[in-house]
Amino acid sequence: MNTKTFTLFAFLFVITVLIVGFSACERVSQIVQPTTSQIAETDEEISIGVVLPLTGRLTDSFGKPIQLGFELALNEINNARPNGAQFKFIIKDGQSTVAGAVEAFNELIHQDGVSVILGPATSSQTEEAFPIAQENQIVAISPTSAARGLSAIGDYVFRVALTTDILIPRGIEVTQTKLDYQRVATLYDETDLFSTDGDASVQEVLAAKGVEVIITETFQGGDTDFSEQLTRIQTLNPDVIFVSSLSPEKPGILMQGHELGISAPFIVRTLTAADVQAAGAAAEGAITFVGWGTAVDTPGNKAFVENHSTKFGIEPSNYSARSYATLHILAEAIANAHSTDPTAVRDALASIRDFDTILGKFSFDANGDAVYDEKVLIVKDGKLVRFE
Repeated sequence: MNTKTFTLFAFLFVITVLIVGFSACERVSQIVQPTTSQIAETDEEISIGVVLPLTGRLTDSFGKPIQLGFELALNEINNARPNGAQFKFIIKDGQSTVAGAVEAFNELIHQDGVSVILGPATSSQTEEAFPIAQENQIVAISPTSAARGLSAIGDYVFRVALTTDILIPRGIEVTQTKLDYQRVATLYDETDLFSTDGDASVQEVLAAKGVEVIITETFQGGDTDFSEQLTRIQTLNPDVIFVSSLSPEKPGILMQGHELGISAPFIVRTLTAADVQAAGAAAEGAITFVGWGTAVDTPGNKAFVENHSTKFGIEPSNYSARSYATLHILAEAIANAHSTDPTAVRDALASIRDFDTILGKFSFDANGDAVYDEKVLIVKDGKLVRFE
C-alpha cells in the first residue's frame, strides 16, 4: 500500500469513527437527558403513587386534609400545562396502620410500577415504609412525618414536614424566653413514634436549658380518657404542659384539662385549625410549634387559603398545606430533571434550594429533610395566630 492510499484509508476510517461516535453520543444523550418536549407529549400521563389513611382512626385528621391538599395542587399543576404531561394519582389506602402503609408501598412498586410515592402519613408508618422505597430505588416523599432520622436511611427518601430536631429546639427557645417556664410537665402517646420522639426531644432541650421536668405521663393512641394523667399533673402545678400526640387525641386532652381547671398553658406540637375547632374554648391559649399557618405571609399562601376554602368549603389544615406544597415541590423536581426516572427525580429533589412555596423558601438538607422557617402560633379568639 503506497503512502497516498494509506493516508486516504486512514482519513476515511477516522471520519467513519467520528460519525458513529457522534451518533452514539446523541442516542446516549437522549436516553440520559431527554428533552422537555419528549416528556411533555400531550397524551402522556405521569403516574404518582399516593398512600393515605383512607380508613381507620387517622382518616379525618390526616387522610382527608392530605387528600384535599394533593387534589388542589394536582388541578393547578395540570391546568397550568394543558398541552403538557399530566399528573395522575394512583391512590392506596394505608388503613391508618403500619402494616397497611407497608402493603400499599409494595403494591405501588411491584404491581403498579410507579417511580414516585407520596406518603405515608405518620412517622411510625414512614419508619417501616421508607426502607422499601430505598431498597427498590423508588422516590418516596412523606409530607407529614417528622420524627428524627427517618430520611437518613437512604438517598431516595425525602420529607416535607419540619423534623423534631428543628422544630422543638427553636419552639422552646421562643416560648421559654417569653414565658420563663422553669417547672414543666409532659404528656405523650407511648405507642406512636412521632410522639415518643417528640417527648424525648422536649426533655433533652429542656434539660440543656436547666428547665425541670417535674412529671411525665403517658397514654396510648385511641384512648379517650386522660383525666387520671391530667389530675396527677394538675396536683404538681407546672408552669406549662407539653403534649406530644397525633391529632385524634389532642382535642380530648385540651377539653379534659379545661374541665379540670388547669390554668397552665398547653404546648401542643402541630396543632391544627381542626383540632382547635374540635376543642372549642378549651383550646384558647394553647401554643403550637408548626411549619405553616393560614395567617403566615409566605409566597402564594393567601391564594392557597382562599382557593382551598372556595373549592372545599373549609380552611386548609397544616396537613393540607404540606401535601399541597409537596406536589408542587415534586413538579419542580420533575421539570428540572426533564425525566420521571427515579434516579433523575431523586437528584433533582436533592438539588432544590430556596424554592418558593406556601411554607416559605424551601430546601432539602443532605439527609433529604426539609429546611424552611418554623412558626410558633397561639390560639386567640379561636384562631391560630403568631405567638408574639
